[in-house]
Parts: sequence; structure tokens; C-alpha cells
Amino acid sequence: MEIEAVRIEIPEGCNVILGQTHFIKTAEDLYEIMATTAPQAEFGLAFTEASGPCLIRTEGNEPSLIEHCVKNLEAVGAGHVFCILMRNAFPISVLNRIKDCPEVCRVFCATANPLEVIVAATGQGRGVLGVIDGASPRGVEGDEEKAARKEFLRKIGYKL
Repeated sequence: MEIEAVRIEIPEGCNVILGQTHFIKTAEDLYEIMATTAPQAEFGLAFTEASGPCLIRTEGNEPSLIEHCVKNLEAVGAGHVFCILMRNAFPISVLNRIKDCPEVCRVFCATANPLEVIVAATGQGRGVLGVIDGASPRGVEGDEEKAARKEFLRKIGYKL
């Protein structure tokens, strides 16, 4: 078995949701979730089949984000993985709906941070072992950092 880290390209101003799913209906169902839950969002999504023609299926309302999703999933090379790139929306707005989608088995991450996917390759194919989302902790927040966190959440409208 070989293990490698695959860097996911996240366009400027975007967030990514990466997960595992299991059925061809995924692309349309995830499209409907994005379009109805975050109608202001520009997004692209792609899903890799793991049987039959093993195609990368795509949907979205922003062609460049669809293309980025395809490139990311080509680099990962594992079946039954989905990638959603979104702009003008945050994952927190759509994440529970995505997790409730009947085809979605798990969500690996939802982030705007630098992202690497740890992929294992065997004679059968490739699979996602996990992700490295951002950087390692550098310490514990103090009073100043706690105040800044609370101020930020209010600035972006997530707290009163």
C-alpha cells in the first residue's frame, strides 16, 4: 500500500466541503441542497463514481468552481468522494443539510484553510484516510484572543 498527501486547491474567497458518498444521485441532491439552503452562493460540486463507468459527475452554478472540484477529485483519485467549493456562503449554513443527505456517508472537513487529503492506494484503487486541515495548534487562547474571537463572531453576524 502507498500513502500520499494530496493538496486541495481552494480558490480565493472560497470554502470547501469534502466528504464520502455512495450513489449516482449525489450530484443532483447536493446541488438541490446548495441551491435551496444558500441561494446567494456561487458553487461547484463534483462526485466520483466507484463502479460502472467511474465518472466524475458534476453540478453547480459557477463553471470555474466546478472545474476546480474536478481537478481536486482527479488529484485525489478515490471513488465515492465529493467536493463542494462555495463562494458567498459559509459551510455552517449548509453543513447539516449535507450531512442529512441520504447518500452522504461522512464529511471529512469543511474549511477555507490549506487542505491536504491523505490517500491510500492499493491494487484495487484509492481511498481517503483523512485530512490535514490548516496548521497545528500554537498555544491556548488567553483573554485577549478570547475577546477577539467573540468580537469576530459578532462582526460576521453569527452572534448578537
